[in-house]
Amino acid sequence: MTLTIDKVKELKEKPNPKQLGFGKYFTDHMFMMDYEREKGWFNPRIKPYEPLSLDPATMVFHYSQSVFEGLKAYRTEDDRVLLFRPEKNFERLNESNRRLSIPLVDNELILQYLKKLIEIEKEWIPKEEGTSLYIRPFIIPTDTNLRVAPANTYKLMIILSPVGSYYPEGIHPVSIYVEHEYTRAVKGGTGTAKTAGNYSAGYVAQEKAAQNGFAQVLWLDGMEKKYIEEVGSMNVFFRIDDEVVTPKLNGSILPGITRMSIIELLKSWGVPVKERLVSMEEIIEAYKNNRLKEAFGTGTAAVISPIGELNWHNEQYIINNKKTGELSKKLYETITSIQTGSMKDTFNWTEVVK
Repeated sequence: MTLTIDKVKELKEKPNPKQLGFGKYFTDHMFMMDYEREKGWFNPRIKPYEPLSLDPATMVFHYSQSVFEGLKAYRTEDDRVLLFRPEKNFERLNESNRRLSIPLVDNELILQYLKKLIEIEKEWIPKEEGTSLYIRPFIIPTDTNLRVAPANTYKLMIILSPVGSYYPEGIHPVSIYVEHEYTRAVKGGTGTAKTAGNYSAGYVAQEKAAQNGFAQVLWLDGMEKKYIEEVGSMNVFFRIDDEVVTPKLNGSILPGITRMSIIELLKSWGVPVKERLVSMEEIIEAYKNNRLKEAFGTGTAAVISPIGELNWHNEQYIINNKKTGELSKKLYETITSIQTGSMKDTFNWTEVVK
């Protein structure tokens, strides 16, 4: 397929890199590609960023048969542009596609198109510490039909957004509310896919948490409300004594790219790390016995987010005096240094765009 490029006539004014926030600003161009069941994926193009025109009966508005991904591009001190394990994001995109009955994409080809888009938008990549260019690939069904069945037509799009820290707190510890009423996902559901409904279904719990001063919700398993699964936008880790534990992937937990990288990094350092069932009772017992040293979330948006407080059944548990733990800090500094090219990438995780 031949990639066509249509550049804008007039470039936007770039936002203040010190006041980016997260996902508020968007670049001049976007990528788009179409799918029809008889033709497959076709017509890849880079075009001006602009609103979509969709019929009210377009299926995406009705049944949430949509998937998305999130990754970042980083600018190095010598002005190169790096991607962090992008092939893993596109592998996961196809896993989400399988679960949502969406046609698979050619990972390598989409990555080539993404690199070209980033080359065009390179000046949008901020240089300040802690900033990056967030990349949002997503696929929506475009049939104008209200039947409850997979669509026959789709659009794949990629939009780019210069961003700062996901949490205003940055690397500083956040307070987390442990949800014991609502359920995020169950085994056999869509919890392992990055699909829209997974996130909006958690809004009611998130709003409740935010009203009480908490940054995020920690979800428990949907059956027993006993075992820890993940935070709303992150996987979660606990350091108990000198061992790190994280909930194992059980069919309802999203397999995070940062999660995978943290596990590999810890193992390379000789830090014991286990993926297993982790109950809230175990964490509280470790806390009461002074064995819970640190807790932190991991994800593309925040990278590492230390957890300074857990609130469960209205009981407050302060972790490490609400200070960033030494392991959390080391992990954050190592991952971000690899991502930005200031540390040698011995894992071959980064990929140069230009």
